[in-house]
Amino acid sequence: MKLKTLLAGLVVSTAMIGAAAAQDKIKIGVSIPAATHGFMGGLNWHAQEAEKRLEAQHENIDIIIVTANGPSDQASDLEDLVSVHQIDALVVLPFESEPLTDPVKQVKQTGAFITVVDRGLSEPGIEDIYVAGNNTEMGRVSAEYMKSRLKEGDNIVILRGIPTVLDTERFDAFMAEIEGSGINVLDNKFANWNRDDGFEVMQDFLSRFPDIDGVWAQDDDITLGVVEAIKQAGREKEMFVVGGAGMKEIIKGVMEGDELVPVDVLYPPAQIATAMDVTVANYTSNAPVRGRYILGAPLITPENAEEFYFPDSPF
Repeated sequence: MKLKTLLAGLVVSTAMIGAAAAQDKIKIGVSIPAATHGFMGGLNWHAQEAEKRLEAQHENIDIIIVTANGPSDQASDLEDLVSVHQIDALVVLPFESEPLTDPVKQVKQTGAFITVVDRGLSEPGIEDIYVAGNNTEMGRVSAEYMKSRLKEGDNIVILRGIPTVLDTERFDAFMAEIEGSGINVLDNKFANWNRDDGFEVMQDFLSRFPDIDGVWAQDDDITLGVVEAIKQAGREKEMFVVGGAGMKEIIKGVMEGDELVPVDVLYPPAQIATAMDVTVANYTSNAPVRGRYILGAPLITPENAEEFYFPDSPF
């Protein structure tokens, strides 16, 4: 009887310890757009890799990743993260800024720690941490490379993303850096960060401009369409293309000395991992973490390309 009583006591004690451990878990929700195109595919992969790494490093951390196909879908995900999972912190890359501002604010009102990634909210001060790539530097670095390769009187065309603050920051910084160089910008058009649109816009440029020396595609998904259009026109010896983000196919080409796409400019899909790392550090470190983390936009060349090559990533 004493043995049975002792064993019963151990079972109850173990259950209580397990329940206490579960209560002590820090639950971090990660809400991101679904992998609808290359960059988001890479971002999703880096989020999943960070989840595995962080949960292995910290027994008290529980990360819940949800992906959304649109703003309303993402808003519903945020409600579930609060009501069902009772999260302590949220890492969110808004599908769009305006429609996600109030839903994120509602999560904040529950007392959750908020980290916003890449696309800022339309109201300042909601987030505790902001993590993003450096759009201004991306434009400036791209223009600096153009100036290093081209001379006064040479011609370039520009393929932009979509009409957003991000695109405007990149474009304005590029144009400011190129000003006074004597390099002619023949035209710029939006290609929606999309391969097919990049192909169509570049076809139009090729049909209208017999003399193109350089192309700023801004984005690696666009770059793939641009390269296809140039090759179909048989004009790959006339120009070079500068994209951006860090797509593995582009990086591999840079590593191998591709003359058509000789460099890339980083806009890291791994920024989601940085956001998750810093959010976890809020609970595991005594160091202050609140603030803005703006990542660099280095020029990727054959000399450093291996550092940015992730062959297992879908992007």
